[in-house]
Amino acid sequence: MEPVGQWGWLQVDCADPLVLARFWSLVLGEEIDQSLGEPVQYLGLVPRTPGRPVLSFQRVAEPRRGKNRLHLDIEVLDVDSATARIIELGGRRIGVEDFAEYGFRWRVMADPEGNEFCLIY
Repeated sequence: MEPVGQWGWLQVDCADPLVLARFWSLVLGEEIDQSLGEPVQYLGLVPRTPGRPVLSFQRVAEPRRGKNRLHLDIEVLDVDSATARIIELGGRRIGVEDFAEYGFRWRVMADPEGNEFCLIY
């Protein structure tokens, strides 16, 4: 069966695309691409691996409500040093307990706008 298309972007709705692009650029080691609009309406990261989907940030007027229905899992070698770096960059840890299930371990974190993601170790 032929696919409908290919995955190009993962858009994160946010209040300030520049703040989140700076945060995620440092977390993922990806450069910030050219912004669109003034004030910035859209801003993406340049994937380190060509052909990978772009993580992009889109300004929206509505505030974030409730739990994310989609989140990123970031694989790390040292969860404690990764946690410290995330906090240093403006993120925060959610809860105090880590989780383990089906051979995976993870820690729930949030970016500067409260979007949840997991550190997988």
